[in-house]
Formats: sequence, C-alpha cells, structure tokens
Amino acid sequence: MQMNKHPMPVQEPDIRITNVEEVALGYTPETAIEEAKRCLNCKHKPCIGGCPVNIHIPDFIAKVAEGDFEGAYRIISLTSSLPAICGRVCPQESQCESKCVRGIKGEPVAIGRLERFVADYMREKGEGKPEKPQPNGHKVAVVGAGPAGLSAAGDLAGMGYEVTVFEALHTPGGVLMYGIPEFRLPKAIVQHEISKLKDLGVEFVTNFVVGRSETIEELMNEGYEAVFVGSGAGLPNFMNLPGEELKGVFSANEFLTRFNLMKAYREDSPTPIHHPKKTVVVGGGNVAMDAARCARRLGSEVYIVYRRSLEELPARKEEVEHAMEEGIIFKLLNNPVAVHGDENGCVNAVECIEMELGEPDASGRRRPIAKEGSSFMIDADCMIMAIGTSPNPLIRSTTEGLETNRKGCLIVDENEMTTREGIYAGGDAVTGAATVISAMGAGKKAAAAIDKALLKDA
Repeated sequence: MQMNKHPMPVQEPDIRITNVEEVALGYTPETAIEEAKRCLNCKHKPCIGGCPVNIHIPDFIAKVAEGDFEGAYRIISLTSSLPAICGRVCPQESQCESKCVRGIKGEPVAIGRLERFVADYMREKGEGKPEKPQPNGHKVAVVGAGPAGLSAAGDLAGMGYEVTVFEALHTPGGVLMYGIPEFRLPKAIVQHEISKLKDLGVEFVTNFVVGRSETIEELMNEGYEAVFVGSGAGLPNFMNLPGEELKGVFSANEFLTRFNLMKAYREDSPTPIHHPKKTVVVGGGNVAMDAARCARRLGSEVYIVYRRSLEELPARKEEVEHAMEEGIIFKLLNNPVAVHGDENGCVNAVECIEMELGEPDASGRRRPIAKEGSSFMIDADCMIMAIGTSPNPLIRSTTEGLETNRKGCLIVDENEMTTREGIYAGGDAVTGAATVISAMGAGKKAAAAIDKALLKDA
C-alpha cells in the first residue's frame, strides 16, 4: 500500500502568480479511489475525534473507495454543511489527519482532499435541492454570515426553525468571501454552499449592521426567541510603530477585502487597490500568507517579516510552501520597529531588527528577543499588518448583559450561551481569530443548545 498521499495537482508557480484561479486543481475520481484505499478503517476511528464537527471520516472514505461518491457525500452532510469549503481551507494536518494511524508510518490519508473531491463531484453533478423540513413555529436570528453563522443557520433550518441571518456586508459569507483569496477558495463555491441554505429556507438580510441598523434587543422584541452571534473578529490589530500612519500601510483586513470581496485586482473594478512594487507583510499566520500571495499577484516583490523561526510559523504548511514556490521572501527571526516615508507621506522603507529565541512564554513558544544593534532597512512602498484581529465592540456595547474577556471576546458557557439568556455566540467573536472549522463547530454546538432550550420551553 502506498505510504505517501497521492499528490494534489496544482498550477505551476510562474503561471499562477499571473492569475487568481484556484491553485490546487483537485483529485480525479481514479486518484480519489486510490487514496481512499489507503485508509485502514481503524477500529477506534481516532480521526473523527480530530474533527471539530465530527464528520464520520472512515465511513465516507469507505464509500469513496467503492466509487460511491454520492453515498460519501450523504455521510459528510450528516454533520457538515460546508464540505467544499472545509476540504479546501481546514488545517487537516493539525486536526483529523494528525490522528490518522496511517500517518505513523508514512503520510496520513488525505482526508481534506477527499472531502473536497466528494463535494466538488456532487456540485458538478448537481446534487439537487434539499427537502425543506416541517416548520416548528420558532424564530431564531443569526448575526453574521460567516462560517459560525452559516453552520448554526443550516443546522437550525434543518430542524424546522425559521432562521434569518443578518449580515453587515453586501454579500453573505463573511471571512470566506472577504478574507480567503479566490485562488484558495473560489467565491462561486461559497455562494453555492450558501444557496443550499437558502433552499432550506434560511433568509439572508444583507447591509444590516446589528447594533446600528437594529440592536439585538429590538430583534428579540420582533419575535426572535434566540439570537446567535457569529460576528467574527474584524477589528485589525496594529503594532503602534512610528510611521504606521503613512500612506501605503494597510491592515490585512482592508487589503484582502478589496482584493477578494470587491475584486479590485480587475482593471474594470470600481474599488481601488494599491499596486505596490515592494511589499512587506508582517505576521506568520494564514492571513499573512494570503495577503502576501495577493500582493504577489499584483506584481509586487514581497517580503514576509516574522519574529520567530520557520518551526514556529503558525500558517498551514501547504500555504507556506505555496508562498515560497511563488517567490515570496521570508525574513524570519526579524521584527519591524518603524516605518519610514518620503516627503509626500508615503511609505518608502520598513526598519526591522533581528531577533533570537529565548525561553518559552505563556503560549509555550520560545519568546523572541531583539538583538541590540541589528537593525536594517527593507525598501518598500507598501506594508500590510497581519498580526491578528479582535471582535468589533459594537455588539457588546449595544446589548445589555453581555460580558467579555480582556480581549473583547464574548464569554460563553459550555453550551455557547453568553452571559445574557437567549443570546448565544461562537466562532471568532468568542475565541478571537481562529479556524473556519472551529467556528463551524461552535455554530453547530450553539444550534443544538438553542434547539434544546426552545423545545424545552415549548
């Protein structure tokens, strides 16, 4: 039996940096069947425990091995409402695949690639519209149409609830639309997954900022018996460096929103975007990789500045490898200390300092320490800050009884209920910036808790 995963076909680096089409091209049916046959179908099924939404992984893979792709899709759909998305952007290497027994000797089964294949196969085949469940007479509001909100809405609608999702932007999808680039997650796929929720009866109200258009209190007064807050963490963090106010310094949120949701890379786009010649991206997570790779597709030379080493880099291994293949330069064990500008107030250089790793900090990672007298300049006309985000304070400041931690994240109990009865929350609004699949898991958990609470009171 083959010890390693079947490789994922990809666009060549010199071609893909000239377009925004998907980099990974997907398995063929023949490759998917061969990869599925690598599964040992372990008795204890440890991979399921590594999945935040508990997909029945060995069962769906067994169906793929038989060539029964529709059967595989039905199994995945029992617990996941966004398989085409999760198969593309989940960090499987640290979740389900990290538990795979096949990985003890060789590489784990390519669970994510198989999930993506099954979802793509059914989308292209035309899986048909889901059957609407019998209405149960209860109304629930969902704040935010990102992965947490979509997951909660899908589960609740499947139980017969009348669900309305209120989204601040003009298109539902949240970070799936504005944050993750087209070349990693095509937007047509996101909208296809959302269309399935609409077929279930979920109503989407866009351009609606909860806390401004209406408050949660007002929504509850209109008959919504429970509210799920999945508003994400869209408030960008900065380092408060000298020169951060210069023209050409962007948050990754703004840069990615313009590039992805508003398609500013197109010549006919009404939304402007800076077309830099040399870009410095600060950070080492997936958002940093996305911003760097988007800048590369605008024709820029790109540097990623990260204060720790390659071993501590939090981004997915695949994204780091793709970035390196695309010619992005990694300046590891370095940190920015100032931004310098020209007479017009535009960025023209980023001053950095070398770092070395000391003793572990509270996170368990070795703490970076600046080396005295090691500063140097990187010429740049653009700087993108990708060092994390925090929840927007609008929801908590306009809703009585919602408590947050010191980082502004909503406090919830084991059932995802906030400190205000009837109001639940999950995803980045609770955890801070995290993964799509963990947000989906929180949405599913909250939906189950809402169902239990409302049916108990019925």
